Amino acid sequence: MEKKSVKISDKLSLIRVLRGIICLMVLVSTAFMMLIFWGFLSAVLLRLFSVRYSRKCVSFFFGSWLALWPFLFEKINRTKVIFSGDKVPCEDRVLLIANHRTEVDWMYFWDLALRKGQIGNIKYVLKSSLMKLPLFGWAFHLFEFIPVERKWEVDEANLRQILSSFKDPRDALWLALFPEGTDYTEAKCERSKKFAAENGLPILNNVLLPRTKGFVSCLQELSCSLDAVYDVTIGYKTRCPSFLDNVYGIEPSEVHIHIRRINVTQIPNQEKDINAWLMNTFQLKDQLLNDFYSNGHFPNEGTEKEFNTKKYLINCLAVIAFTTICTHLTFFSSMIWFKIYVSLACAYLTSATHFNLRSVPLVETAKKAFKLLNK
Repeated sequence: MEKKSVKISDKLSLIRVLRGIICLMVLVSTAFMMLIFWGFLSAVLLRLFSVRYSRKCVSFFFGSWLALWPFLFEKINRTKVIFSGDKVPCEDRVLLIANHRTEVDWMYFWDLALRKGQIGNIKYVLKSSLMKLPLFGWAFHLFEFIPVERKWEVDEANLRQILSSFKDPRDALWLALFPEGTDYTEAKCERSKKFAAENGLPILNNVLLPRTKGFVSCLQELSCSLDAVYDVTIGYKTRCPSFLDNVYGIEPSEVHIHIRRINVTQIPNQEKDINAWLMNTFQLKDQLLNDFYSNGHFPNEGTEKEFNTKKYLINCLAVIAFTTICTHLTFFSSMIWFKIYVSLACAYLTSATHFNLRSVPLVETAKKAFKLLNK
């Protein structure tokens, strides 16, 4: 299916280019203003008083902005997103694992999360180099994404420390992880097969061998507060899309997302057994993709409906209106305090992201200290 060749020039018209540039400008400008005003206030200042309520506010504002992306994919670009497999509940705290076919797979989690009311609660384990991206690095830091170097001796302590802060079952959580550790290419697949043959592991054709340590850590640290693991398999109708394909609306015409919900109590808790479970899961995923490429679809389609266009159009307009007001106050009004605030917020976010700094919840810390003194 997705291995057909499609010439970009055949689809990239002037209208698509202009529409893509406008969409990208809207997404970047709204991201900047949401981060500077709502992101800074809720993730930095409110966190001084309460981590829980800080996360709730971040989830609301983050979710409002993130909802622009599924709206772009499905309503503006007319990408058809087809869900199959298990119909999942809205209230689960989950660990999501998926195949990593292209650089934009992670964006399509938002289409499912939007339908479940969880789009503001999704977090990713991602390459630490992405934290250096202008603007988006700030967002990844404020939204508590977990950066990894992909060197276990460096990552283990940091990963477990951050995961320990996600254990409160009152906090909604969708934590997304790509166990392959990198996106799929034919060259990487050949190296993966060679390694598998040399080490007596399964030969996989459509996915890479999963790296188990990160998944084991996530599961062991969070299992007591998780409801389920979602095994997500993503397939594309023609070729794998790039980020600019998404922006210009060239590809994908269809995204197929298959979900298998596994109750966390059904997954073993010993490292050796978890490794075997994950390897078996990727063997099933490999076969599922084989069938997808043969049949053009996953089994049991139609588990999710389209989202409410009117509701998310209003959300889109509200975010744009907020950005317009903030842009005027910051750059075109005579109110110097807005310019000072934006300058200070930018300076803080730059340094906080670079040095991985977070606000200390002073009020909660003081309350805990007071209780200890009274014992």
